[in-house]
Amino acid sequence: MHHSDFVHLHVHSQYSLLDGACGLEKLVAKAKECKMPALAVTDHGNLFGAIDFYTLAMKEGIKPIIGSEVYIAPGSRFDKSTQDSGYEGASHITLLAKDQVGYRNLIKLVSAGYLEGFYYKPRIDRELFAQHCQGVIALSGCLNSEVAKALLDGDEVRAKETVSWYLEALGHENYFLEIQNHGIAEQKNVIEGVLRLAKAFDLPIVATNDLHYPSK
Repeated sequence: MHHSDFVHLHVHSQYSLLDGACGLEKLVAKAKECKMPALAVTDHGNLFGAIDFYTLAMKEGIKPIIGSEVYIAPGSRFDKSTQDSGYEGASHITLLAKDQVGYRNLIKLVSAGYLEGFYYKPRIDRELFAQHCQGVIALSGCLNSEVAKALLDGDEVRAKETVSWYLEALGHENYFLEIQNHGIAEQKNVIEGVLRLAKAFDLPIVATNDLHYPSK
């Protein structure tokens, strides 16, 4: 059986509250229709749908990839002052569980986001991430990521410092630069910057679609 060469790794289901519009059943059915061998679900700051998604995907012969698009505080997760700029202050990063250890660490990260770092959204910080990143694969993220924000600010030095930090925490084999192209002007600038970063750090690039709906 011929499989699709593309697998969705950045997906928001109904559990991305007030954001995603994909029912898990329809999502898995669409992946099967498109002959995708695997599928990730990366809801905003939570793993609410992980068990149901895993069960549905396995039933349909699709490899489930458990993940979350988590919020990273600009400083400490305990800092909940106005300098955080509220909701917009937190950056996004796409995290995927590589194995059972990674799944357990994802649980720890998203739980701490609610219990320790909640400020408009459940946030973690780099300190917490470094403690619980074993078994986790990270994609650099969307337009709201640390890397993209730095590139959009014209600050390539900061973008390189960000990439270096995650490489140090995760290792070269567990960190990927993420690009998206939805026809948004800012994404074109970010893609160009990401290509330069990929060359500078000899890093692979992952193309994702910021999926919120099961069909067009």
